[in-house]
Amino acid sequence: MIRTMGVAHFTIPVTDTERSLTFYTEILGMTAVQVNHERGMVFLDSGGDCIILARSAQAADPEEHDLHHAFIVAADEYEDAKAFLAERGVEIFFEEDRQGGAVNGPRAYFHDPDGNVLEIINLTSYKGTETPGAGSG
Repeated sequence: MIRTMGVAHFTIPVTDTERSLTFYTEILGMTAVQVNHERGMVFLDSGGDCIILARSAQAADPEEHDLHHAFIVAADEYEDAKAFLAERGVEIFFEEDRQGGAVNGPRAYFHDPDGNVLEIINLTSYKGTETPGAGSG
């Protein structure tokens, strides 16, 4: 058996890397690490995790809510983050405070410019660790 130690990066398909770079840096506060619009790949840093935006001919299906990417926000910044999205015209289409599952805490779902479903979460607990997540406290 292979024992993985974490996630090195994950990739989000986008149709326009320049537009998406603006969204992910200006709305979600990620930092560009390496950008190659000609090749269609943008590497971003999100709190020490690598996110890759890769050009794809096909946009995401915005109705596939189970296929999404969740980003942790600090507990004391969660409400401000939702307000920031609203101020920028990013609609939160679903919000809940899920408890008792594998990944717990208040969360809000919205779309990026390509319809990818994104989530911000105040992570209060995660069953994969013995201690609460970064959003608790």
